[in-house]
Amino acid sequence: MNAVTMPTGQHDLLHAEFARLHRISRESPFPPLQQRLEWLKRLESMLQQHRQEFVDAISRDFGHRSGVETRLAELFPSLQAIRYARRRLRRWMRPERRGVSMWFQPAGNSVMPQPLGVIGVLVPWNYPLFLALGPLVSALAAGNRVMVKMSEFTPETGALLQRLAERYLGPEVIAVANGDADLAQDFTRLPFDHLFFTGSTAVGRHVMRAAAENLTPVTLELGGKSPVIVARGADLRQAAEAIVAGKMLNAGQTCVAPDYVLVNDKDKEALLNELRGAARRAYPTLADNPDYSSIINERHCQRLLQWLEEARAAGAEVEQINPAAEDWRPKRKFPLTLVQACPDDALLLREEIFGPILPVLSYDKFDEALAYVNARPRPLALYLFDNDALRIEKTLRETISGGVAINDIALQVVQDDLPFGGVGPSGMGHCHAKEGFLAFSKLKPVFRQSRWAGTTLTRAPYGAGVERLLKWMLGR
Repeated sequence: MNAVTMPTGQHDLLHAEFARLHRISRESPFPPLQQRLEWLKRLESMLQQHRQEFVDAISRDFGHRSGVETRLAELFPSLQAIRYARRRLRRWMRPERRGVSMWFQPAGNSVMPQPLGVIGVLVPWNYPLFLALGPLVSALAAGNRVMVKMSEFTPETGALLQRLAERYLGPEVIAVANGDADLAQDFTRLPFDHLFFTGSTAVGRHVMRAAAENLTPVTLELGGKSPVIVARGADLRQAAEAIVAGKMLNAGQTCVAPDYVLVNDKDKEALLNELRGAARRAYPTLADNPDYSSIINERHCQRLLQWLEEARAAGAEVEQINPAAEDWRPKRKFPLTLVQACPDDALLLREEIFGPILPVLSYDKFDEALAYVNARPRPLALYLFDNDALRIEKTLRETISGGVAINDIALQVVQDDLPFGGVGPSGMGHCHAKEGFLAFSKLKPVFRQSRWAGTTLTRAPYGAGVERLLKWMLGR
């Protein structure tokens, strides 16, 4: 495979790569513990030895991506995931004993995690390293071979990962493909043993439809509109600083970024002031600020501007926080933009924003905020800023979302022992933690019969003995 795009026969080559990994997975269906640990060790070495190359490649793909953000939000959680899996893999692989009914004693039952075979991973552009390695770590820990399709929007990162992953892990373990949307569609039609997709809800529907042709099970990590609820009595400065940090990380191009804020009427102006202050403190300049990342490309930048213009034309109040009054357009350093009085039918309130635009809505009673969230598609994340234990418990019970963070933003994603996944339109299935290992394993039930089995009493020819036994078994 070519390092950036596959050549003219790319579709044939894609199928050949799949066939090769499929054959290897069938010839060696259960890689032992030491082999899997070695794969994870090599993956860790790859990241450690080429950290700066990944930072530079991702920045080139974005036009500018903060090196600190790449190390903090991509390298760090990837390395943590590898170390976490290596420490626990022996325990995860161990067959689990299960109970046996009295009618089948003294037999034995167990559940054995077995590799599925070949896993397909479709990677988005917003966190091209972490969102490739997260499922890759789980898939390798579970003993699978893996094909990875990188986004066409991050060709530099894709080329680097292809070159290094195949060097460190070898072509008998992994294949990395780089190419356009047509190649991605062809990728989804391969008969994988499991297909893992991270991206938009709209594209997720197409992925699931293609996978259904092969009855390929899917994990969909999608997005949606993740709400922030700020309750009365919350620390508004703390809330604003966390919201700004989560919203402006990667310029808002994060699936779990806050998508809109619900705040009590009485606190709205105070929170807006805190949001303005937090944004100015965090990013006093934008255009040449190395800490602030660019929008991935001009098309996405234009989309954000068009959505803002639509909301403004419908009566919304739009305020950009641009402390140095810079021309940010040439470098696509889109400022944090606060939107008030946004109509419900505006695209900003109907679609995932995926940029540093933040509608701020108000409510009178706390139950109204919960009702607003529950009236909309279930989000990937829900954020609550509150110190009232009863309201916190009420929110956890009465809302459904992929995950929750209380008094902070996005940190639920990088907890090693928590699964990550959506619900309904925000996704299905889980990755990370033990749940990631299980997602790429077949939990095979195993029944072991004893030499002293009593089940011979239930075999034909039937007679009075089995009738007496059935009376006992079924109850009189």
